[in-house]
Amino acid sequence: MTHRTENKVFGKRAANHVLILASGEKIRHMTIRPWMIALTVCFASLLTIGYLGATSYLVIRDDLIGATIARQARMQHDYEDRIAALRAQLDRITSRQLLDQQVVEKKVEKLLEQQDALFSRHTKLGSLLDRAEETGLQPGAEPPAAEIPAFAPTGDGRRASLSGGSAAIAKILQGGETENRLASLSPVAGTSLREGAADHADRIFSKVTLSLKTLENQQLTKIASLTTGASEAANAITTILLRSGVDLYPSTVEPNGIGGPYVEPRLPGNRFDTSLDDLDAALTRLESVRETARDLPFSSPAPGQPVTSRFGNRVDPFLGRLALHAGIDFAAQTGDEVKSTGAGKVVAAGIAGGYGNMVEIDHGYGISTRFGHLSKILVNVGDEIKTGDVIGRAGSTGRSTGPHVHYEVRRNGQAVDPMHFLNAGMKLTTYLE
Repeated sequence: MTHRTENKVFGKRAANHVLILASGEKIRHMTIRPWMIALTVCFASLLTIGYLGATSYLVIRDDLIGATIARQARMQHDYEDRIAALRAQLDRITSRQLLDQQVVEKKVEKLLEQQDALFSRHTKLGSLLDRAEETGLQPGAEPPAAEIPAFAPTGDGRRASLSGGSAAIAKILQGGETENRLASLSPVAGTSLREGAADHADRIFSKVTLSLKTLENQQLTKIASLTTGASEAANAITTILLRSGVDLYPSTVEPNGIGGPYVEPRLPGNRFDTSLDDLDAALTRLESVRETARDLPFSSPAPGQPVTSRFGNRVDPFLGRLALHAGIDFAAQTGDEVKSTGAGKVVAAGIAGGYGNMVEIDHGYGISTRFGHLSKILVNVGDEIKTGDVIGRAGSTGRSTGPHVHYEVRRNGQAVDPMHFLNAGMKLTTYLE
């Protein structure tokens, strides 16, 4: 059953729609109004739009998911590529660090070897310098000390420039600024190696090596100066002795006589060791000739006393005719000390004809001295005498007109002028003191 309600629309009344619902004996009706229709249409439109939207989402969702996955995959690949590039760069840096560390370690080992060499030379060089100082040798002008980067060599006095190299190396390898520099070269030091740390280390080691080389050259220069000085002094003494008739190196070897067992040749040492050997040989030769010169009769038997009669022909005080005076006479008072003019062995001590009480000393190399007219003899045959030892007292025994010291020098048994030896002694004073 339809019940209509009249509504006025634009001057006309519209019929309302009534919806009748019957279920068995129950009958229900509902009037359908325009707003209900509009609401129903809106709801249906929303459902339709929602359905269409959901359908569209389901349609394009796979594409969106695929695009997102592809974008994420690209980003992951980009990150992986970046990580791989960083790893490769890190590997390169690490490899360079390791190589630089190996280079540094090799240079440190080389410096350690140089340090050990300097320390090993120190003892022998020190003893040679002591010997040179004892002989009175003075090297040439001291060269300016080499500068060691980041520190200064230590030492004292004469040895400073010679032993400073070893002290400098010790300071390099035992802490301080240089140690920090070496520590900064380790593989864990970061990216500073990419900024040229190895090159910086090379510059440091180059400066240190150059300084050590300079120190070694200064040492070699000083050693060469001492060697030259020792050789020149030995040559001068040898020349003076040779002029006095003392030949330290007589030629007694036959020129054609050579031979000996075969021994493997000795390879030459380094320059420094060779220079040390040369200095050692020069000092040994100088010490030898000096010792010989000190033992030979170059001093006066009566120091400070004038010569009253020289060597050579003179009028004999007893016969009044020309005769050879085989020595020289020194003024003296009875009891004055008579000293040995050189080292040697007493070969005669007693009365000897015109000499009266006489002492004769053998000095080697065919040289002997005689002291006559002594009032008292203080030595015995066989005694070893040193230069300056008192051997007797002045007097006037034997063929003498008054107290004095009669002094003779004989070479191979022949009397020679003692003034030659006294003058030579004055020249040798420069080299013996």
